[in-house]
Amino acid sequence: MELFDVYPLYNVTPVKAKGAYVWDENNVKYLDLYGGHGVISIGHTHPKYVASLTNQLQKIVFYSNSVQMPLQVELAEKLGRISGCEKYNLFLCNSGAEANENALKLASFITGKSRIIAFNNSFHGRTSAAVAVTDNKSINAPINLQQKVTFLPLNEIELVIHEIGKDDVAAVIIEGIQGVGGLDEGNKKFFKKVKKVCKKKKVLLILDEIQSGYGRSGAFFAFQHHKIKPDIITTAKGMANGFPIGGVLISKKIKAKHGMLGTTFGGNHLACVAAISVLDILEEENLIANVNEVSNFFMEEIKQITEVKKVKGKGLMLGVEFDFEVGELRKKLISDKHIFTGGSNNKNLLRILPPLLITKAQISEFIQALKEVLAT
Repeated sequence: MELFDVYPLYNVTPVKAKGAYVWDENNVKYLDLYGGHGVISIGHTHPKYVASLTNQLQKIVFYSNSVQMPLQVELAEKLGRISGCEKYNLFLCNSGAEANENALKLASFITGKSRIIAFNNSFHGRTSAAVAVTDNKSINAPINLQQKVTFLPLNEIELVIHEIGKDDVAAVIIEGIQGVGGLDEGNKKFFKKVKKVCKKKKVLLILDEIQSGYGRSGAFFAFQHHKIKPDIITTAKGMANGFPIGGVLISKKIKAKHGMLGTTFGGNHLACVAAISVLDILEEENLIANVNEVSNFFMEEIKQITEVKKVKGKGLMLGVEFDFEVGELRKKLISDKHIFTGGSNNKNLLRILPPLLITKAQISEFIQALKEVLAT
């Protein structure tokens, strides 16, 4: 049997990692400014994280959600306190796509409606409803296109008001900051007005914080920059530093009933321990403060690169935009400078998603490498 060939691969084989670095099978050291799509929040193989998982492996790894799970309760309480989202309840699952799938299903249950408003260049996952609200026809199969979805441009509030006025909308789903789409985002005025019209028309507002959450934007969740409170928040990537987990934060105004949502693997013992460990380290090491400090440093240092036309995003969820496609630039950064970066639907944009413990010295290393590659 061979692997189903759906991923274009760089010729790098990581075999170990620590902090913001990975090493390949030839012991070549790489600076990781991408964190596996923004998954690595507290750094690779953080010793406290490794110790927590190792300890749990010797106790119990998994049992179903049909038994008492104190670790789930601990995770929910800790996430609520640290994120400032105490007035939500938590449903645990396995991935960002699954979190969005459950959020959309829940919105349809609550409203009795089925149409969803999403936004141009959105990416919400690859499962049935999640991919239907993803603005990419190439990854939507005919079975996905049965969903009722309307895509609108960001920051065009009158269009949102018009569509919600048709009274058939279950939810508006929007990323705190677009990831795959290229680091575009709604402005503060837009977010506030979307929340207002959703509340007035009894439409649920879903904030997709899969990539922009867990401190990456400089706030715990990116929507917190806009001082709004969504009905549902989805999270995943930075939540357990690489261990598969996802979460749906659900306003306490939405009442649960048995059987409404469910999962086999979601919220298992090992996943909860991984997620609790991440929250502990985020808090103990004050990593969100580091995000803001390093982000400010990055924004100043990148001004040295005259070829850069624009920097998008917030915190350590950044997009460096040029007036040329960056595919070859990314390849050279990997092969010549041993630095991982990311791409997006915007072919001119270099995506920067490092571990949240990245240092100013490591950012300086990247700036110097970028100068040298561009010079060639």
